[in-house]
Amino acid sequence: MEIGKLPNKVLEDLVISTIKNRRPEVVERSAVGKDCAIVDYGDKYCVLSSDPITGAEKNLGKIAVNVACNDIAAGGAEPIALLITILAPPDTTEKTIKAIMVEADEESRKLNVEIVGGHTEITSAVNKIILSMTAVGVKEKETMVTTSNSEVGDVVLMTKMAGLEGTAIIAEEKQEELLNHGFSKDDLVEASAYLDLLSVVKEGLICAKIGINYMHDITEGGVEGAVWEASKAIGQGISIRMDKIPVSQLTEKICNHYHIDYKKLISSGSMLVICSANKANTIEQALTEQGILVTQIGKVTANKVCYVKSDNTLEKYIDEPGSDELYKVV
Repeated sequence: MEIGKLPNKVLEDLVISTIKNRRPEVVERSAVGKDCAIVDYGDKYCVLSSDPITGAEKNLGKIAVNVACNDIAAGGAEPIALLITILAPPDTTEKTIKAIMVEADEESRKLNVEIVGGHTEITSAVNKIILSMTAVGVKEKETMVTTSNSEVGDVVLMTKMAGLEGTAIIAEEKQEELLNHGFSKDDLVEASAYLDLLSVVKEGLICAKIGINYMHDITEGGVEGAVWEASKAIGQGISIRMDKIPVSQLTEKICNHYHIDYKKLISSGSMLVICSANKANTIEQALTEQGILVTQIGKVTANKVCYVKSDNTLEKYIDEPGSDELYKVV
């Protein structure tokens, strides 16, 4: 099978469709395009999500904490607790395990989330360290987001820039190679700084408070994958202006060097937000005031998932996401 997340059709056929048991307390359950599960805990909702880090070997603690908490934020909730599982090969040193935990603790303090447990194991079943995080969050019931609220004409917003996580991982993992092919030390410093932009917790909570119809943090599969999954989740079409997708010159430069597409590159740090047209300006203003770049990149339609030109005519269809571009490089 292809490296990366299971294709959505395979995921539905082999995994999601196999889950038969249902509990009345579960108000949001597993589905393509949904980042978290939501369980009714009486006065509030408990929000849950789990994610592994498999595409990076450096900065594992930092990336894992943010990726896990981002899924909770996409549900409009505040992350409060983390469970961390570390599976490491036999040649792993104690120093490496310690470094991962120090990094994870530093990042969790920034987000005011506590690491409450997990599991750490040395095993020959893996050939590199695999880090998996389960995040727990809470949210008020009045901030519940339901995908059924999305309508044709809704605005599609995107925070920050495409490919932030992928750019940072490639720069860290391929540092020497990039320096030998015309990239400067300043380029690598800039790329590494993208790791400080990986959290979408702030924008998730801001958008949830204002009121949105859907949120999805942009991870494996990049912007294109997130848009396709969003369309699946809301049951509507989405049209995107390719020229409106924000991307840094450095990300484009690195992607051009490796002949990969930044629109399909893992993009933790960016949130896809769907809201009614009358709330778009309020959300944009609120995010901008917090120093968060936000861009209108498209709209919800009754048609298929596609790119459109400036005159709103079809440019090309967006296909179901395949393996992330990152795996072509690292």
